[in-house]
Amino acid sequence: MTDATAPTLPTGTHPPADAVPPAGATSGRAAEWRALPPEAPMAMPVQNLRARPVPTNGARPSTPAMMWLRRLLVVGGAVALTGWGAEEMYLVLDLSRPTTLQIILFGLFLILFAWIALSFTSALCGFIRMLLGDERRLGISAADPLPELSARTALLMPVYNEAPERVMAALEAIHESLREHGAGGHFDIFILSDTTDADRWIAEEAAFLALRERTGDHAQIFYRRRPKNTERKSGNIAEWVMRWGAAYPQMLILDADSVMQGDTLIRLAAAMERHDDVGLIQTLPVIVNGHSLFARMQQFAGRVYGPLIAAGIAWWHGAEGNYWGHNAIIRTRAFAEQAGLPHLPGRKPFGGHILSHDFVEAALMRRGGWAIHMVPGLRGSYEESPPSLTDLSIRDRRWAQGNLQHAAVLPTRGLHWISRLHLFTGIGSYITAPLWLLFLVVGLLTSLQARFVRPEYFGNGPSLFPNWPVVDPVRAMWVFIGTMSLLLAPKLLAWIALLFRPADRRGCGGAFRTLLSMVIETVIAGLLAPVTMITQSVDVISILVGRDSGWNAQQREDGSLPFREVLRLYWRHTAFGLAFGLVAWLVSPGLALWMLPVILGLALAVPLAGWTARRGLGQGLRRLGLLLIPEERHPPAVLTRANELTRILRDAPATPEEAVQHLAADPALAEAHRRMLPPPRRPRLDPIDPNLCVGLTRLTEAETLSEALAGLSRAEKAAVLASRDGLDRLLALARA
Repeated sequence: MTDATAPTLPTGTHPPADAVPPAGATSGRAAEWRALPPEAPMAMPVQNLRARPVPTNGARPSTPAMMWLRRLLVVGGAVALTGWGAEEMYLVLDLSRPTTLQIILFGLFLILFAWIALSFTSALCGFIRMLLGDERRLGISAADPLPELSARTALLMPVYNEAPERVMAALEAIHESLREHGAGGHFDIFILSDTTDADRWIAEEAAFLALRERTGDHAQIFYRRRPKNTERKSGNIAEWVMRWGAAYPQMLILDADSVMQGDTLIRLAAAMERHDDVGLIQTLPVIVNGHSLFARMQQFAGRVYGPLIAAGIAWWHGAEGNYWGHNAIIRTRAFAEQAGLPHLPGRKPFGGHILSHDFVEAALMRRGGWAIHMVPGLRGSYEESPPSLTDLSIRDRRWAQGNLQHAAVLPTRGLHWISRLHLFTGIGSYITAPLWLLFLVVGLLTSLQARFVRPEYFGNGPSLFPNWPVVDPVRAMWVFIGTMSLLLAPKLLAWIALLFRPADRRGCGGAFRTLLSMVIETVIAGLLAPVTMITQSVDVISILVGRDSGWNAQQREDGSLPFREVLRLYWRHTAFGLAFGLVAWLVSPGLALWMLPVILGLALAVPLAGWTARRGLGQGLRRLGLLLIPEERHPPAVLTRANELTRILRDAPATPEEAVQHLAADPALAEAHRRMLPPPRRPRLDPIDPNLCVGLTRLTEAETLSEALAGLSRAEKAAVLASRDGLDRLLALARA
């Protein structure tokens, strides 16, 4: 292109001028430039949850041997432990002559103890599996030479109002890693935007163009934004499948904070090619880049305890594994045939589209005959965690609503019983919080009844002997010790397993520092547990009464809040803890001492929430060699590169933050934006967009850009920027 009027591009910001067409260009490379490949549609029918489907893939040669025995050991062991706990608690409460409160207390104990027992038996099997060495699932082993690939894989990065530099840095690092391993030609990258903030949207487009220029890859990196983020992330992926799915035998789903090594991606894609019965392979993402004390606790726990827990569930789940929504590779045909999600009947929060879609998609693919595997032994998969308890609670509120929706999916015909267990586990992960709270309250009421209500030693009928109220305190102590042992044993087992892995042990600071880190993490997590219990209980109650959580972008970095905001969020926890402690003390000082971990955690909710969100404390422990993970001491190349690129992009010369000013200052970006817009609305065929109609009306009345921007709502601004008429009017105002 030699036209002197063509838009120019700042060096290092956008593609070469001949890669982005000027307005009116109709020939040459400019005419060939496109943000998306040619469409290859694939049907994705909505599934009927009430009808038993005909499996499209009946044979499962990838299923591990003796699965019935594995499940008998885990589930049977949990049942046996629960039976022991039930017998002991029966004797503690002397339920031969029970009160109503005792019956309720016993029932709650039985449910909660069974939950702990199943976790323990699964972790115990994971411990044995780790001592024997990682299970070679699907022939995947990092020790083998990299396999050759024959098919193309799509890497899908859904984004929703995220910081563009983080997303592009991760994708560039992944792209470079794939090229280093000679497999870049087998992977296409799709940035699938559901961003609703217009300023972030234009920044995404600029970052996409810059990514293409830096990599020199204009043929395998693509960008698409949906004007309407219908059905959120699940709808985002489904829309891609229906437009481009037929061109890619498999797709790998990333999250906005995901990073994966190139060799890991190659091994996953090769495993899908080798095993025709496999519909999905889930990796175990390692949490990284934690800076605050809370985030560092999360990543330490995930890195030390996570492999043992994952090894256990992978061992007995077999080909009926689960899906966590990201860092997993999926066979596109299996997903399209089986994972079309229906709308649940009724109103929000239970009705409507399914929020926690990943569990359901895995269950439906398995229902269709496809194997679902987890490969926890495969390294090279990374993610990040929320930086504070507050940010975790915000995410949990949304997940709680999505998981409670699974109650409507449980009756689905044709589901494997392990798939139903996954759904039930998702529900239980939030229902157990109010159950624990109810258990504590009922236990306190039982003690109050014994302390202040006069017992009836003789009933109304004739009796020669009195009915003495009996509670065995010694047996109660041993039941408590046994319960806590089952709860904490997986941590100790994980530490023992770590001792047999020299590289991981050294990466965590050595045996002693790792043990000390575990003590720190356990104590702080134990104090935070009752705070989380109250928060989740309130969330569950609000969901049950019909309050929708909405869907907001996640905070992924700084989680610190002003003290006033922390006080506003957690003063109720403190008040409840103090009141609970006072009542326990009035019943018995001994009871208050038994309840001290709960009382103390709640009473200190405000300082704990603020304190653990601070970066200084987390970094101080890191300097002492505590709460370390191997990925910090010896960072993988792809992770180092992603973090380096993030810093470079953030330190780059600033561009206008406001979308229209950004477009007006960069004609090449404006032209690329125009070419990436969706087709104009078809009269009488496409629905009318009220935000667009109102926004265009406001623009016709505005005399200046500042007046126009002040009059547009966030949704109206995004709508007019997605319209050619609106874009022309805004740019004209910007140049006036």
